[in-house]
Amino acid sequence: MGRTVARSGWSAYVSAMSETPAFLDGGRPPVPDLVVPRGVTPFFLPRQPVRGRLIRLGPLADALLSRHANAPPVTRLAGQALALAAGLATALKFRGTFSLQAKGDGPLRQLLADCTDAGELRFYARTDADRLAALLAAEAHPAADQLLGAGYLAFTVDQGPELNRHQGIVTIEGGSLAEMALHYFRTSEQLRYFVHLACEPGPDGWQAGALILEKIAGAGGVDPALDEAAQEESWITATTLAATLSDSELLDETLPPERLLYRLFHSAGVAIDRARALSYGCRCSRARLAGILEGFSPDDLDHMAVDGDIIMTCEFCNFDFRFPRAAVSGQWSAVSDQRGSTSGGQ
Repeated sequence: MGRTVARSGWSAYVSAMSETPAFLDGGRPPVPDLVVPRGVTPFFLPRQPVRGRLIRLGPLADALLSRHANAPPVTRLAGQALALAAGLATALKFRGTFSLQAKGDGPLRQLLADCTDAGELRFYARTDADRLAALLAAEAHPAADQLLGAGYLAFTVDQGPELNRHQGIVTIEGGSLAEMALHYFRTSEQLRYFVHLACEPGPDGWQAGALILEKIAGAGGVDPALDEAAQEESWITATTLAATLSDSELLDETLPPERLLYRLFHSAGVAIDRARALSYGCRCSRARLAGILEGFSPDDLDHMAVDGDIIMTCEFCNFDFRFPRAAVSGQWSAVSDQRGSTSGGQ
């Protein structure tokens, strides 16, 4: 794609012009090519109605979060959202993208984190700068509900244009993102969950992780001798043990997942399943954005141009793509050309 430079201050990364025609340029911006092989560790408590996932983003957290110049409270919430999206997506059997979106009337107007079936993660956050500054002046460490305000939380599974999207939406309830997620599961899916989310800056940058437990139906894998009351007791025991986890333990990369899970659940018994990989997952390209631009009219494109160029910023990877205005024709121009050709033929 050519040379890239980083703008000073808080702006996006910007690329030099590419000599390849935009509609043919499938090249990706120079974002980190980063994979965490054991980002998600699934586990279960044998013969009990409990399964879970331990999520650690490792260096992915800082690679994703530091790409954006958000205030620390927004970055912290975004890291939690990424860990939650990774944990929920890797528990599903699907092909496509799982997304978590919170939208409210607070200073943090929108937060979106998504994860593909292959474990590719990305996010963006939109804020009202003036309202956020006012909130931070009054409260240095605002909670999630203070940042988001009143609004909704949506979980969406998108498997492409040929299949219907599955989406659940609930009002934002709770002070933390974990509490908001639990409200979603109680009201939309009627499922029993335990959720612990953490994101903090460390010596090597931002760290993010999650511990998620789910109460499964008393079917395969559950001891048939456990009646309903016994299964409920197993769930209460598991969540009580999980509640002893601290943020520092969850984010401690020197503590292997197996050891941490054994430390938490050895009294109840715990079995580890195959780990899942997570990776840096922005999917933008010049070709994709050029296709979007071609959907605008020439007049709209003229208004977008600055000094002869149109600049589009990918909100996920915070990267600027530059398109010469003369190289983008627009949809109405194409329609007009087609009509002229038809008229001439008659």
